Amino acid sequence: MSRIVAVSGAGFRPYEVVIGPNLIEAIGQWPELRPGRAVAVVSDQTVFGLHGERVMAALEASGARVHAVQVPPGEASKSFGTLEQVLDALLGHGLDRSSLVVALGGGVIGDLAGLAAALFMRGIDFIQVPTTLLAQVDSSVGGKTAIDTARGKNLVGAFHQPRRVVADTGVLRTLPDRQLRSGWAEMLKHGLLADAAYFDALAAVGDPVGVDDTTLAGAIEQSVRIKAAVVGADEREAGQRALLNLGHTFGHALEAELGFDESLLTHGEAVALGCVLAFGYSAREGLCSQDEADRVATAMQAAGLPTRLSDVGAFKADALLDRMAEDKKAEGGRLTLVLDRRIGEAFVARDVEAARVRAFLKAAGAT
Repeated sequence: MSRIVAVSGAGFRPYEVVIGPNLIEAIGQWPELRPGRAVAVVSDQTVFGLHGERVMAALEASGARVHAVQVPPGEASKSFGTLEQVLDALLGHGLDRSSLVVALGGGVIGDLAGLAAALFMRGIDFIQVPTTLLAQVDSSVGGKTAIDTARGKNLVGAFHQPRRVVADTGVLRTLPDRQLRSGWAEMLKHGLLADAAYFDALAAVGDPVGVDDTTLAGAIEQSVRIKAAVVGADEREAGQRALLNLGHTFGHALEAELGFDESLLTHGEAVALGCVLAFGYSAREGLCSQDEADRVATAMQAAGLPTRLSDVGAFKADALLDRMAEDKKAEGGRLTLVLDRRIGEAFVARDVEAARVRAFLKAAGAT
């Protein structure tokens, strides 16, 4: 049985996030599909090999004219070069302003295909079909689309809301354990920023590998509801939506230092460690108790996620600070961090003193 979360806000058309098993087979039945409409399925080669034929068949059953656009897997595809290739493919397949893009894949594909849809003919419709837990609870919801640059992650992009999000929980069975844990990290983050009871429920599960389908679907639904409420109140991150970046300024700096190499650090792992660091810094500054910070680290560790810099690699404090200063949330060269007063009560701290962050990073193991 499907679960539906409505996403709505003053600045965009409302849409639904549909959560449940076997949704891919029914994708051609959604109202966005109609006979003759040109549809491009943008996916990476790995995901397309797993799910592409089923998606193409379901779309073709609607009478749509369906084309596949495949790119290499991995963060490296979130680039200007790959974006240009996708846009050229859309033109080559004869798509126009009435056409539809289907983003089939994880966060990389959702971001890349969403940005291509935002730019193509000044913006066409797209549907998110996220195939990782991380994408189902985070990047597929809210309309953020972007590519990376040499200077950092997600620095070039656009807000472009999907017409629908189809979160088929059945596809999660193909995920490696590491990817499942990475998505769980984002769900824990949602609890940390806005819902202490939800965090406690996830923490009680511990390692998400092997969790039953009903528990997983319910947890996904609650995570999407938290994000939908934030996005609906603040689509373009003028205020409350910035809270969703809890752990991300630290995490993005770590990812950038490691060259966005997911074999070394997945995005979800970076978020997990970033949240631990955000709570650690909050405790060091007297903003929250050390007990709260310890609870966060314990929950992340129990979920099989990194909790110390040394779990990931060796880092220089000044190099991490330089990365944090380049983060898109930085303003006028000043550091902006999302910190916590307690679990479930995050806030945006502006004008954070770099010297204090440097001292914290060194205490946390950076040189």
